[in-house]
Amino acid sequence: MPTLPLTSSTTLNPVNCWKCKHFATSWDPKMPYSCKLLGFKSQVLPSIQVMNSDGRPCFGFDPKPVNAAKT
Repeated sequence: MPTLPLTSSTTLNPVNCWKCKHFATSWDPKMPYSCKLLGFKSQVLPSIQVMNSDGRPCFGFDPKPVNAAKT
């Protein structure tokens, strides 16, 4: 039985951390990404870490607010 790759696929992992309000970058070069909601840092995007650990897409995705266009 094949295993899941450590890379993101939009069909397997539709969550985009860069568009989530809980996503942050870390000062730690060994763990550059973090999820403020789930409280962890990772070498890969948190949504990929969640998918690899749990086998399901991240349940904590919350889109960042859209900035109103300046007039």
